[in-house]
Amino acid sequence: MEKQVSRSAALYRLRKMLSELSSLTGRGTELVSLYVPPRKALSEVINALRSEWGTAANIKSDTTRNHVQDALTRVIQRLKLYEKIPETGLIIFCGALPTNGPGSETIKLYELIPPKPVTTYLYRCDDHFHLEPLRAMLKEEKLIGVLSIDATEAGIGVVRGEQVEVIDVITSGVSGKTKKGGQSQRRYEREREMFLTYYYQRVAERANEAFLGEDGISGLIIAGPGPTKEDFLKKDYLNYQLKNKVLGVIDTSYSGSEGVREVLEKAAPLLEGLRITEERKLVEQFFRELQSGSRLVVTDVNEILRLLPMNVVDTVLISEDAGFTRITVKCEACGFVREGVFGKETYMIEKPKLIQNCPQCTSTNLEVEERDLVDLIEEMAIPVGTKVEVISTKNEAGMMFKNAGGIGAILRYRLS
Repeated sequence: MEKQVSRSAALYRLRKMLSELSSLTGRGTELVSLYVPPRKALSEVINALRSEWGTAANIKSDTTRNHVQDALTRVIQRLKLYEKIPETGLIIFCGALPTNGPGSETIKLYELIPPKPVTTYLYRCDDHFHLEPLRAMLKEEKLIGVLSIDATEAGIGVVRGEQVEVIDVITSGVSGKTKKGGQSQRRYEREREMFLTYYYQRVAERANEAFLGEDGISGLIIAGPGPTKEDFLKKDYLNYQLKNKVLGVIDTSYSGSEGVREVLEKAAPLLEGLRITEERKLVEQFFRELQSGSRLVVTDVNEILRLLPMNVVDTVLISEDAGFTRITVKCEACGFVREGVFGKETYMIEKPKLIQNCPQCTSTNLEVEERDLVDLIEEMAIPVGTKVEVISTKNEAGMMFKNAGGIGAILRYRLS
């Protein structure tokens, strides 16, 4: 049952699942949370859950007892579909959840092969799902600090995952060099040097505060126009731990917040391996092929779905924030099928139009299926080796891609 999934698609599903599960609560202690590490024996997990099923027989409330035992039965049945625990482990949430107020509870199961390894076996039965280990998986392990400085202002930021975040901007209050002569100029220069020193100290203090600590950075890039950045780095303003993490000194056109963002373009080799760099390259390739007229890019979602099984699609890009859903409506009277793919902006408008009476036999006996387009495309992509990349909207490149339609495919070769 295990399959090779895209890491960006797995993170997308993780965020989507977290959003859905965070607001759910059960009646009593009826919601099961199960985290299984990759090296845990499947038989051992199943036997442990069977033991919990037996223990649940002692619950006094008939409703709670039945709900807990039903949830455990569903989880055990799900585990039996696996030959072994996947390489990163397995996470299952299951329990009786209301569909229309108290007394309308039905057993629902949520399953996830996580993008990062589960480190600890965890079984809990509570009135809520235990999501803390899931949230921890969204924390980026590699953070790069950015300090963009000149004599007028300094920007302090971090590059994490698929976004760059400006933490603070500090202005110096130092005016430019004077053209006066004599003693007035020397006094002015001494005062200016004193103010600059105080400014550097404030910048260093804020950088130490932002970059050191529990979620400390793994590398630091110093950037800015002119020689100020080198002067600042040569002196002992920064904590020695930060100075030891300096990856490079980069010339940028701006300092401050604009300088922090400019680092993404100017210091790409130093940011290799970060998701934001990967996404930038993918989006740039997409637009480059689109604008060149090379016919190696497809932007129509129905055409992408048609081409996927033909083994001609190299990479599919989908905007995380587009919310694409495919709706399939089958008439159970005559078998006529209608389909449509809609983004979250058009979903509520187009769905009612699609589920009206069958246009072929006018029957109202319809079977409606909805699939998240990311899940559908990845299911189609895996057998033919197509890569699926979910593009965040937390950075400029991702927003550009979303505004261009939010979906596209880069082909392996031109179609005749």
